[in-house]
Amino acid sequence: LGNTVLHILVLQPNKTFACRMYSLILAYDRNKEGPGSLELIPNNEGLTPFKLAGVEGNTVMFQYLMQKRKHNLWSFGPLTTVLYDLTEIDSWAEDQSFLELIVSTKKREARQILDLTPVKELVSLKWNMYGRPYFCFLALFYILYMVCFTMCCVYRPLKPRTGNKTSTRDNTIYVQKMLQESYMTYEDELRLVGELITVIGAVVILILEIPDILRVGAAKYFGQTILGGPFHIIVITYACMILVTMVMRLTSTTGEVVPMSFALVLGWCNVMYFARGFQMLGPFTIMIQKMIFGDLMRFCWLMAVVILGFASAFYIIFQTENPENLGQFYNYPMSLFTTFELFLTIIDGPANYDVDLPFMYSVVYFAFAIIATLLMLNLLIAMMGDTHWRVAHERDELWRAQVVATTVMLERKLPRCLWPRSGICGREYGLGDRWYLRVEDRVDPNKHKMMRYTEAFKAQDRDNYYNGLEKLEINKDTLYKKEPSALSLSRSTSRTSSHRGWEILKRNT
Repeated sequence: LGNTVLHILVLQPNKTFACRMYSLILAYDRNKEGPGSLELIPNNEGLTPFKLAGVEGNTVMFQYLMQKRKHNLWSFGPLTTVLYDLTEIDSWAEDQSFLELIVSTKKREARQILDLTPVKELVSLKWNMYGRPYFCFLALFYILYMVCFTMCCVYRPLKPRTGNKTSTRDNTIYVQKMLQESYMTYEDELRLVGELITVIGAVVILILEIPDILRVGAAKYFGQTILGGPFHIIVITYACMILVTMVMRLTSTTGEVVPMSFALVLGWCNVMYFARGFQMLGPFTIMIQKMIFGDLMRFCWLMAVVILGFASAFYIIFQTENPENLGQFYNYPMSLFTTFELFLTIIDGPANYDVDLPFMYSVVYFAFAIIATLLMLNLLIAMMGDTHWRVAHERDELWRAQVVATTVMLERKLPRCLWPRSGICGREYGLGDRWYLRVEDRVDPNKHKMMRYTEAFKAQDRDNYYNGLEKLEINKDTLYKKEPSALSLSRSTSRTSSHRGWEILKRNT
């Protein structure tokens, strides 16, 4: 019952009342330390009161709980060294990490906890010491891996075509080799090494991704931008395309160019995932994700309807015409592709002035140009501009959350020998087996006093400024008279406020 009340207090809007009642309940807790403490009992979702405060974005309760957990090590003048208890904060050996809970929640208030002590210092320590070097090495390794895969695709086994052309539009001169013919020379064996590296990399990607999907859940794993949702979909699809290409190569099935081309596009697009490790590029990838999965997905439905309707009309118009004179609409799939290019203004309207064009082509193309080019493309630009304005206010905050998510991911994937535990063991200071983070804080004793002086100066300047404005409103004869009065007003205002400010400093001294 006491643990349930603690969870309810975390969700209370009255933060002061909640903190006082929290302390009152813990005062009657018999097991204040150890696993039997009320603060360490999770709810049905596996969240303790401390983790619940982080997930809900209750910064007041979080700071209150952290003040209870800190230990002042020593103080010397304005310098103070504090030990913060990292229990439930550090992601080391935690099934449900506090940092991962914060970055995966949809509440923006929760991400503000990442800027509070000691979470900010812990994340900075982990990222600077281990996260950034490992992440840069992983990015370099992935780029080299993609270069290897690309070279294997460029030099894939092909042979000249021996059969006759089936039509005048048939333009194929090379075909895929059979499996027995693909690995005959030294160059083929060298390519085989690169292909084995590519396949092994795809298998490793699946082995690393599938456990996280089962642990977190597909909806949260693929749906959260901070956790890298769209990039996880891209890299898993890439790995599947590599395995499909391998099966088609082993069975000598024609058409391996389809999964191979998809894998090339997806694999190189996944390089943008590593931009989150750099402050200059990370926020822009967030902007791209928001636009693609927000504005562009909605716009594609409207674009598909327009293209389908006008492509059908173009195909019907040119169905009776000779395709040799105007072949952009010679069959229905080609009509869809040509209309798509016209929609994006990639090509101009196809026309052959040596022959007579149907009259309806001019009418339909005129309507298509008005709707597609002038209306819908400008609508997409306006939608993206609005999204850019909305996301620009929080993109840096989202990027910091992405850095935290990346740090937790690397800490989970890497062996313990490559990622030591952060912090200081409490046994060095007689505080038990818990781990603590040492934070040095500089406390300026005159800080609050100087803030009061500044506010006093501002208030006095503001009063004198408004009084001067009233005097200027009365004297509106000429502009020549206004400028000297304003000049004399500013001098008298600065002299008066400066004099009174020095009087305040003298009196306090």
